[in-house]
Amino acid sequence: MPQSLAQIHLHLVFSTKNRYPFQLDHQYRDAMHAYLATVCSTMESPSLRVGGVADHVHLLVSFGRVGSVAELIRELKRSSSKWIKTQSKDLGKFEWQHGYGAFSVSPSHVEVLIEYIKNQETHHRKMTFQDEFRKLLKKYSVQYDERYVWD
Repeated sequence: MPQSLAQIHLHLVFSTKNRYPFQLDHQYRDAMHAYLATVCSTMESPSLRVGGVADHVHLLVSFGRVGSVAELIRELKRSSSKWIKTQSKDLGKFEWQHGYGAFSVSPSHVEVLIEYIKNQETHHRKMTFQDEFRKLLKKYSVQYDERYVWD
């Protein structure tokens, strides 16, 4: 086959360092989500949805054929962290956590995940990020050691 084709949807999840609620202001949060979407496009992994709350973010991306998941995450965190610090002196100590979750998503579940990401604020009135992340790890059958998941 002379052409390389792929359709890989990824659900990416990561939080702020120690889940500190840096993005309390919707203006900054919305701008951060838009910035992350731009980075995804630049990395040839266009976002289908970006959302989250003050202490974490979810991205649904159509993963590109070039690069690795680790490279995409590294650039998302590096670039957005650097950028957000220029937006306000109050955000000068902004940091993302070291780790992340990256989960493959069936095309038949893309619309459901888009709605899930859209409704993060409602969802997190009842559940913490840690509980949500544990639930995702269980759903996607990811083995983990609780001692090393949080920073």
